[in-house]
Amino acid sequence: MRNDLSSQIKLDRIPRRYYNPDSEIELAALRREEKIDTRVFETATDGADFIASEIVRYIKRYTDLNGKCVLALGAGDSTHRVYASLINLYKEGKVDFEKVIVFNISEFFPLEPQGPSTLTRLTEVFLQHVNVKPENVRSINPAITKETMYEYCQAYEQAIAAEGGIDVALCEIAPNGSIAFNEPGTQASSYCRLVLLGSESRHRIGKSYKCDTVPSNAITLGIANIVSARRVLSMAWGEASADIIRRTVEEDSTTAVPASLLQGHPHVKVVTDLAGAEDLTRISHPWKVTSCEWNNKLIRRAIVWLSKMTGKPILKLTDKDYNDWGLGELLALYGSAYNVNIMVFNNLQHTITGWPGGKPNADDTDRPERANPYPKRVIVFSPHPDDDVISMGGTLQRLVDQHHDVHVAYETSGNIAVGDEDMMRYFLMMDKIAPMFGFADGYGKLSKEVHKAVAEKKAGDIDSADVREIKTMIRQAEATLACQYIGVKDENIHFLRLPFYETGTIKKGELSQRDVDIVKRLLEDVKPHQIFVAGDLADPHGTHKVCTDAVLAAIDELKDEPWMADCRIWMYRGAWAEWEIDHIEMAVPISPEELRSKRNSILKHQCQMENAPFLGDDDRLFWQRAEDRNRATAQLYEELGLASYEAMEAFVEYKPL
Repeated sequence: MRNDLSSQIKLDRIPRRYYNPDSEIELAALRREEKIDTRVFETATDGADFIASEIVRYIKRYTDLNGKCVLALGAGDSTHRVYASLINLYKEGKVDFEKVIVFNISEFFPLEPQGPSTLTRLTEVFLQHVNVKPENVRSINPAITKETMYEYCQAYEQAIAAEGGIDVALCEIAPNGSIAFNEPGTQASSYCRLVLLGSESRHRIGKSYKCDTVPSNAITLGIANIVSARRVLSMAWGEASADIIRRTVEEDSTTAVPASLLQGHPHVKVVTDLAGAEDLTRISHPWKVTSCEWNNKLIRRAIVWLSKMTGKPILKLTDKDYNDWGLGELLALYGSAYNVNIMVFNNLQHTITGWPGGKPNADDTDRPERANPYPKRVIVFSPHPDDDVISMGGTLQRLVDQHHDVHVAYETSGNIAVGDEDMMRYFLMMDKIAPMFGFADGYGKLSKEVHKAVAEKKAGDIDSADVREIKTMIRQAEATLACQYIGVKDENIHFLRLPFYETGTIKKGELSQRDVDIVKRLLEDVKPHQIFVAGDLADPHGTHKVCTDAVLAAIDELKDEPWMADCRIWMYRGAWAEWEIDHIEMAVPISPEELRSKRNSILKHQCQMENAPFLGDDDRLFWQRAEDRNRATAQLYEELGLASYEAMEAFVEYKPL
């Protein structure tokens, strides 16, 4: 089973010379927007190997100079690949940790016996696998109290100073810009201290450590401690890190992004992979810093950018606009602005279709979807029981109205996202109905148990199996109503309930072959001509990624089946982000009436309205987010000079690896 295929999705080819050129002179030109030495590698594994090799080099240097090397190490998820690489180098005899002293860069407070611990994590993923002496590992004393905290933090700093200071600090850049546990707002002058963890950090910690109860506080080395290190190595991987990498590296230093306070240190390196670097100027707008290797997607991106900079629709851009904004290269390649304009305009025009399943008996040469076969068998995979209508409700309605055989597969039960209040609404109603129809005796026991469980429930308590099953029924009923509203046949509604999700807690299990086999069975039964799958990997809770990995793994195992040769796979977004226009390959217009219909289908999921527990940091409800994003996509097309629509849903094709 290939269980991490979503991380290998590459929407375009990035020329190697943009991120790893052959000469230092070219690299300096590419990095002129960057205020920190930033190294970009094709994969996170390559980046981690580079960091590990740097650490080995520094260990040898400082051991030769001082007889020891002092490391300050973090335990964030991004560091684990580095530790794996260091362990391999140790086993190959390429590094010796005997003279290495390790300071734990941060620790939770208070430390509970069964609770999360950064030192325990650091030991499990690294220290116990190499020959660091136990007496050379220094960490926060779990016995300290708030009353002795100030003195202890000073003593921890003095212990570092007694060893000659930190030679190398290794830490990740978190999605909110924190390093160690220095949250946004941290001053550059901050030292070792007790900090309050923000909600975003606590959620990330709960997911990383697979725990439901996360401490509210931590002790951490401050920014001043970290930048006092002789060398600082920091990293972040993946698409979700792209924005914070850009803000850290290219924007002005600010306390709102603590990692940006590393700017000015003479020996800092930020390391990331291509996905994490995608917002850096040299990757996203390379024409600003170098001559480009132009392809259709990069030209589309450049012209959309130029249109935005000038405030002009595409067909009104002039030769002067191209020259004024550094895109004269395209004039030399294509002869005139008009030639480029019409090419990009037509390219974008051909992404728009009112026939997401393909228009029968039509010339499909320039259409996103093929005309035949018609009607098509379609499966829409929805991670939660509402992602289908949130992300592609208008397209789903079109597919049904255009007489395709549409199946909707809900991959998880979504039961932990049902609040107790929403569940009790049904019990309060049933408590009145049961005596009227003579089934109070059998029902009464369950009702009393549920009323008691809810009344006695404390924060962090896990729902009983019965309560989880009832909450699953609520979500299934709402999803069924939404499907019926759209017109999906009841027999085409599938509740897969993938096992990885069914833990009853926020903490989920790992994706397994059992999950993949469930998806495979459905695919083999339906043999679809179209598959729609969530590409919304920005989902902060991680369920979308696991569900997408399950579908992609099943597709990978079935890709040699004859029916797969006639199957196209489309990725949607919507709940958490939207596709950038240079990647969009199919844009489905939505009329005002269809947008209202989409809203109504989302509203069928009543338990996910105001009381939904996992709305994230976005204050808008899901139907509001969906409408705003769909309207924004349509507005962008309109601003570029294309047809004006009320809203649009966008898709990118996935080609099996």
